[in-house]
Amino acid sequence: MRYPPSERARDALLAMRENIGRAQGLVRTATALTLAEDWARLYAVVRCLEIISEASRRLSYEMLARHPDIDWRRLKDAGNVYRHVYDALDASLILNTVIEALPPLSRAVDAEISPPETS
Repeated sequence: MRYPPSERARDALLAMRENIGRAQGLVRTATALTLAEDWARLYAVVRCLEIISEASRRLSYEMLARHPDIDWRRLKDAGNVYRHVYDALDASLILNTVIEALPPLSRAVDAEISPPETS
């Protein structure tokens, strides 16, 4: 039986969903070049990714196990990269992360936020 998320996990999931949407909106019309040239937008996207990474640390192992297609370890570790390797962030990698990694993560987050199905 799947239980609804704890309040802490639900808050984390909601923060993840909000920042996934923000990051996707910020890069909607961006190319790697335009993102690299617009430092304010790049900083905003990176901040969204930091929040997503940090929030993922508040999810239970059981919840993570329900979504084995997500590389949770890499997601959690990414926040450290954004914070500590700030001088070597590559706009094309940031853009690719938002375009490629966030849609499946968004589906996993939405699945956890929605109420569990009853049998």
